[in-house]
Amino acid sequence: MKVTIAYIEEPPFGWSEPDGTATGADLDLAESLLHAIGVTRIDYRPTTFSELLPGVAAGRWDMNVPLFVTPERATMVSFSLPVWAIGDGFLIRTGNPKGLFSYESLATHPNARLGIIAGQVQHESARAAGVAEEQIVIFDRQADAIEAVCSGAIDAYASTAVGNRIVADRSGGSVEAVDHPERQCPPTGAYSFNKSNGDLMRRINEQLRLYLGSADHRARMAKFGITHREIDPALAAARHEKGR
Repeated sequence: MKVTIAYIEEPPFGWSEPDGTATGADLDLAESLLHAIGVTRIDYRPTTFSELLPGVAAGRWDMNVPLFVTPERATMVSFSLPVWAIGDGFLIRTGNPKGLFSYESLATHPNARLGIIAGQVQHESARAAGVAEEQIVIFDRQADAIEAVCSGAIDAYASTAVGNRIVADRSGGSVEAVDHPERQCPPTGAYSFNKSNGDLMRRINEQLRLYLGSADHRARMAKFGITHREIDPALAAARHEKGR
């Protein structure tokens, strides 16, 4: 049995090594789940964020790496149980010259520019917090947004807090990560599937119920910087979903 999973270049969740090998926390977890249900071959398909949902919905591949679950997205695809819950943060130039700590703080600086990947939930979060549309610069790929921060073309890049911390750690000091104020119930992320591929999702969910939160799962995720802060809220959300 073969399964193709699509991913984007977004450490620590997924990325391509120089030799083309796909790796990352979400891909590592998917590999464990798929092998447990008898999959003998896993193909990895790099793509852009804006193509993830249309691609799986059209059947060009079997599943996507986790992304934030929203009602709008759920009209296009089916989501697994949640696997992580993560708040937002900014990637900014070292020293944070404009003192940007949240979407609201950025909104008070009319000249500040915020980079966001096309189609990601951070766009709506920024607008809801008062960031003007003319302050927002859209990118297709994370690498381009990071380069824009480094060059000063934008003042901040909005993404997941944990992802930004990883990028900052690898930057050699050129950028730093700023976590937004913690929310009581951070948004959850889950694998997504074509709506007609219910059998694969059902089998994945069976394994998630068995594996998520286990010692092995926590140890494997810790290698990528995913800790109890991201795992435990997802477990609580999964239990709530199961009990509905």
